[in-house]
Amino acid sequence: MNRPDWLSRNVSVLSAVSFLQDAASELLYPVLPVLLTSVLGAPAAVVGLTEGLAEGAAAVTKYAAGRWSDRIGRRPLVTAGYGLAAVGKLVIALAGAWPVVLLGRVTDRLGKGMRGAPRDALLADGVEVVDLGRVFGFHRAMDTAGAVVGPLLGLAVLSWTNDNLRVALWIAVVPAVLSVLLTLAVRETSRAVPAAQHDQVATPSGNPTLPKRYWQVVSVLGLIAIVNFPDALVLLRVSQLGFSITGVLAVYVLYNLVYGLLSYPAGVLADRLPRARIYALGLACFAVGYVGLGLVHSTGAVIALMLAYGGFNAFTDGVGKAWISSLAPAAARGHAQGVFQGLSGGAVLAAGLWAGLAWNLGPGRGAVPLVAAGSVAGVAGVALWTAGRHLG
Repeated sequence: MNRPDWLSRNVSVLSAVSFLQDAASELLYPVLPVLLTSVLGAPAAVVGLTEGLAEGAAAVTKYAAGRWSDRIGRRPLVTAGYGLAAVGKLVIALAGAWPVVLLGRVTDRLGKGMRGAPRDALLADGVEVVDLGRVFGFHRAMDTAGAVVGPLLGLAVLSWTNDNLRVALWIAVVPAVLSVLLTLAVRETSRAVPAAQHDQVATPSGNPTLPKRYWQVVSVLGLIAIVNFPDALVLLRVSQLGFSITGVLAVYVLYNLVYGLLSYPAGVLADRLPRARIYALGLACFAVGYVGLGLVHSTGAVIALMLAYGGFNAFTDGVGKAWISSLAPAAARGHAQGVFQGLSGGAVLAAGLWAGLAWNLGPGRGAVPLVAAGSVAGVAGVALWTAGRHLG
């Protein structure tokens, strides 16, 4: 069977790389709080400190890496980024004290920041604009398949080893290293700039400026991200509603399964309909998930709401990256993705801070920040749907 034109060598390879790296990351991520608090004796505040510093480092690096990739090439930064992430996981596996885990987690996230924008620019290079939704949808589906496999592998390892976290941490290093080796199969070609782009005003570095509509969309999506706090807090809510550690992991797998299954169909829709409206569908899923989780107490309802919440990232993550790539000149896509992802990462960090501070307000256990964030997202979704074709 012939491979579709949009499924290029780089799209295939980078999707496999993301599958391996996410399997490693999502095996590690759910057990980190247990490692820090139960094994290494750190106070609960250290968990928040670790994630906050790690995500802050990633947000700053995303912006810088995007600009560098347009100047020095994208593959070297992609390989270095996945390499740093593998080193970070190795450091965590070796850690005998919580500050070493902090160092490893920050190193891991620095790698994520370094690779994100250059990788997404490589995914878009050589692909027709009308197919960008499919490309990013397929990539997110593969990435999220790793996020399903990782926790399942973690559950299996913990079951086989009588909850030996150290064995699970070492196993997470293996797919991380394999992902680094696979990046060597990526092929970066010279990025010819279409003639129409030569007429655009350039920055002092020689790259085309980013158009006004790009900045409008980035500003809107960045503001929306201020209510999207880290999933660690969502999982904390699930735990506080009575789920065991195994139950939280199982719910997380179901969430990622929905996310992965819907990512490619969402990308196809984004190539046919206004991307603002597809993104609005994701915000509707966000609103249902957050408001519902803030109000309910039934175990069955929690599972249903987490499944609905899986639609949020499916309809926004890859769609947002495709949307950004479609608005940016080919020679400045790394910069465009770096600005977008850096701003989004900073907004998520801010969301985590305000949500954490408001966690015990009212009835407590996150009810107030969840309902507030979900309500804002619902309003934003209606506004985006109404904007429709005007934002691209």
